[in-house]
Amino acid sequence: MIAFSSRGGVLHAESVSLESIAREFGTPCYVYSRAAIESSYREYADACAGREALVCYAVKANSNLAVLNLLARLGAGFDIVSGGELARVIAAGGAAGKTLFSGVGKTEAEMRQALAAGILCFNVESEGELERLNAAALSMGRRAPVSLRVNPDVDALTHPYISTGLKENKFGISYDDAPRLYRKAASLAGLKVTGIDFHIGSQLTQVEPFCAALDKVLEYVDRLAAGGLPLEHIDLGGGLGIRYRDEALPSIKTYLTALLERLGSRPLRVLLEPGRSLIGNAGVLLTRVEYLKHGADRNFAIVDAAMNDLMRPALYEAWHDVIPVVPRGGPSRSYDIVGPVCESGDWLGRDRQLALAPGDLLAIMSAGAYGMSMSSNYNSRPRAAEVIVDGTRMHLARPRETIESLYSTERQLP
Repeated sequence: MIAFSSRGGVLHAESVSLESIAREFGTPCYVYSRAAIESSYREYADACAGREALVCYAVKANSNLAVLNLLARLGAGFDIVSGGELARVIAAGGAAGKTLFSGVGKTEAEMRQALAAGILCFNVESEGELERLNAAALSMGRRAPVSLRVNPDVDALTHPYISTGLKENKFGISYDDAPRLYRKAASLAGLKVTGIDFHIGSQLTQVEPFCAALDKVLEYVDRLAAGGLPLEHIDLGGGLGIRYRDEALPSIKTYLTALLERLGSRPLRVLLEPGRSLIGNAGVLLTRVEYLKHGADRNFAIVDAAMNDLMRPALYEAWHDVIPVVPRGGPSRSYDIVGPVCESGDWLGRDRQLALAPGDLLAIMSAGAYGMSMSSNYNSRPRAAEVIVDGTRMHLARPRETIESLYSTERQLP
């Protein structure tokens, strides 16, 4: 669905003008559409109809409690990568028994926290992790459900910082080493082998890399079953991209149909880990123009949002559309949209043709994923407010931080 559209010349989130949200909550401000989140989740659920499947939202994409609670109420499970994310899921009403624990660096304390909560499965990424998890489970009198995250050495054809399925990446267990480690896991008394997992990257725009990875992983599934170790589930990971600019993308249905057909009649529960494709285009970052600075070589629109609010452009040179909430008539110029942070990398958009004046309100589009969750307090800047729009209603999901809160827990020397 289209979450953001112009009505009467003003950009709206569902039926609420972004102007009114900025007046009520100030800027910078993240705004999310409830209907868009629900629509994307239902696309996943509908595409899995007829199979035993669980959609586990990747919490790292956006960990706001209101977002997590909304997805929990829809029936979602969760994919976490830290003990903090597990605590958030539970605080939001999510079920530990529908939660996967991924990530390469799980601490013993996090393992114990997850075992005590009764999570669905640990996605194990190294031999050392297998051994540590086994010891932790035995000391607690438990058996840890595990799957191995197999690295299929498939090029995801995405930005190198978000590619995770090549052999040079830090993620997962090498394709050649996985059979030995499955046998080892099955021999450890504190572990119960339940599945297999792969995840090759993020912001993928083609189905073929997913299919190539699944074909390689299914070879293991069949070999393990033939060797007396049948698995209960297969975790297909996540990584389906969204349209930031002009990407040609498969639909959720097309993507999942291609994968599910390859499973054939294998009696495997299907787990999925979407993040960006559930929340990315459901959110925008509102920001206001503070100054216009015209130079001989470049023009700058200096806004009140910055790289600490939205890191993706500085980190990945990522594109986000920049749209005036109320378009202004008159000639346009090429502007770099930059923030007040003292870094040359503090930009949100480059070479954008816009007609602007100080005070104008801009919407940085496709900012629902990896926006607020990657934000920081660099330059002692309070983090933005977060608002969820539900039809004609606005819900303040997180108030803007105060400056005083940034140092309230710090202590000076005596």
